Amino acid sequence: MTGAPYAGQFLTPGRFAGKVAVVTGSAQGIGQKVAERIGAEGGAVVLVDRSELVHDVARDITRAAEAAGGSAAAVTADLETWAGAEQAVEAALTAHGRVDVLVNNVGGTIWARPYEEYDEEKIEQEIRRSLFPTLWSCRAALPAMLKQGAGTIVNVSSVATRGMHRVPYAAAKGGVNALTRSLAMEVAGRGIRVVATAPGGTEAPPRRVARGPEAESAVEKAWYQVIVDQTVESSFAKRYGTLDEQAAPIVFLASDEASYVTGSVLPVAGGDLG
Repeated sequence: MTGAPYAGQFLTPGRFAGKVAVVTGSAQGIGQKVAERIGAEGGAVVLVDRSELVHDVARDITRAAEAAGGSAAAVTADLETWAGAEQAVEAALTAHGRVDVLVNNVGGTIWARPYEEYDEEKIEQEIRRSLFPTLWSCRAALPAMLKQGAGTIVNVSSVATRGMHRVPYAAAKGGVNALTRSLAMEVAGRGIRVVATAPGGTEAPPRRVARGPEAESAVEKAWYQVIVDQTVESSFAKRYGTLDEQAAPIVFLASDEASYVTGSVLPVAGGDLG
């Protein structure tokens, strides 16, 4: 055993056999990795993203998933809207008749700057991006799960609820944490678990779909560097995590192995608790 980061070498064959999982924000990054993992463990995965790239990702996952007894399909939808969330869940129900797992992965910092440098429009956009997709998607999936008497929701939050230069994003992810705990309490007696992970900084390939404009001025680049430096310094491991290190706990929490875990927000940030 080395100290090297987890590289996705462990799978649990059949862990999601017979399960239908909706994974949002799955055209790239953590969401894509989670969808790949559930498909490789036998699940029927419905990938949701507003980017058309999600269809290419689903085709790639299908080839590996079918060998494990799983499948993959894609839906394009804008999850910042109720209509988009409803559309995504309806697509899964039409195709499979049920939703066993919902992984809410949409979100992410759009701008990096001191709070006094955010204007009204930017604040509202940050909240819409990182809170409303989870609120809407939970609400859209809940009736089907209640009818089934079973289901698991895994929300992807962030340890940046305590962080520099992204106060609106921190507020949105604080809302995700509150949603997780409150909804878990409300539906635990009806067979539904609601949990979350709180990722720290994560190394990933260059984004194929940008969350927002690139930092252009020297000041903007310096504001973003503050986030990077604080993220590394706050981690006991003094590094960013990998996509596999983020996907593994999400997939565990989504599985029946975590049947006694609900209402919890698990920090996955090398020791940074947020």
